[in-house]
Amino acid sequence: MTPLEEAQRLVLGACPPLRPAELRPADALGCVLAGPAVAQVDVPPFANSAMDGYALRAADTGAAPVTLEVVGRVLAGSTLGREVGPGQSARIMTGAPLPQGADSVCMIERTRADGATEHGRVVVEASVVPGENVRAPGSDVRAGEVVLDAGAEVGPTQLAALVSAGCATVTVRPRPRVAVITTGDELVDPGTPLGPAQVYDSNRPMLLALVAESGCRALDLGRSADDEDELAGRIHEALGRADALVLSGGVSVGDVDVVRMVLQRLGGEAAHWLQIAIRPAKPFSFAALPGPEGTVPVFGLPGNPVSSAVSFELLVRPALRAMAGHRVTGRPRVWARAAEPLRRVADGKTHFVRVQLAAAPPAPGTGADGGRGSWVVRPCPGQGSHQIRSMGLADGLAVLADGGGAEAGEPVEVIVTNPALAPWFVGAP
Repeated sequence: MTPLEEAQRLVLGACPPLRPAELRPADALGCVLAGPAVAQVDVPPFANSAMDGYALRAADTGAAPVTLEVVGRVLAGSTLGREVGPGQSARIMTGAPLPQGADSVCMIERTRADGATEHGRVVVEASVVPGENVRAPGSDVRAGEVVLDAGAEVGPTQLAALVSAGCATVTVRPRPRVAVITTGDELVDPGTPLGPAQVYDSNRPMLLALVAESGCRALDLGRSADDEDELAGRIHEALGRADALVLSGGVSVGDVDVVRMVLQRLGGEAAHWLQIAIRPAKPFSFAALPGPEGTVPVFGLPGNPVSSAVSFELLVRPALRAMAGHRVTGRPRVWARAAEPLRRVADGKTHFVRVQLAAAPPAPGTGADGGRGSWVVRPCPGQGSHQIRSMGLADGLAVLADGGGAEAGEPVEVIVTNPALAPWFVGAP
């Protein structure tokens, strides 16, 4: 059997980052910057008010309260069109440009009308200092300054920073286009009545969702019968459309395990069939096949749904994220204490047990909440490789090295697969 680490090195070595591309910031959402993004303008580009209030000269407020003439109003997106002179002020809204002559803003809560509003006067009840409540040009970012460095992922707030800085395009690693094909004569689509010896094709929607959750573009290329020529044709189609291909089923040693045979036929020495020292998901096929835009990695996963999901987590997800340029390619990991025994039999493999995570209960006699960073773990019911319900119930995969497993109270490493829990943890495999 092949050690898991060796299989991971093989796969990652054949999955370099995609070539950089220039995209508009809106089109780069979810991508990783391949080079620094440099501000094209100052942010903000002009001095503007941080408050609703009155723009004025700070020197006029030294003897506050003072009454000032109001010479106009400045809204966001407009200018006053004149200078604010000594003894004068201008009503100003948040984000509006500071008029010439003014050097500060008094917030509206510290002002009041003087009772003669028809004459346009305001009482300023508190003194201000120059620059008070004023956002200076470039106080966020200066033109020519790096807004986001290479390696940053473009999310919603990063998108706002890039657009504010006038970045018309950015250099990114494109999100990989990942095609998914399932194989098997026994598979039918949901909604179709099951015939004799048929099951619903659950792996394809699962793998498409896992691809999308990994930050890639998922391409559904359907299902192939257990026929070498049909599968080879579908793979050729995928090579022309995708940056990577994920296949499910047909990778073991059965008489019609066509994925293994077709990849060997198409890939020659570039095709690998492995028996990985893990449970579940021992059989795995991999090939790097030539496509029109470069080499396309092809992942052959087991057909059992849990094995397919575990193979994806351990081998496919890190490779796809590496292709996309992500610095962190694996799921978060956490150490938790076993709430009950997690027993296994020594067989030369690492076992990945579907488990649920929960915050540790208070320490006896203290009333202290275990809280963040203190977790217990329990196995999900049903650990067979065909029992996908347990994967749906799981928060993660407990990593049990070869041996007898873990007793209650012992620490266990867990790969956190539940996205809702992932923000609680840092680090990755």
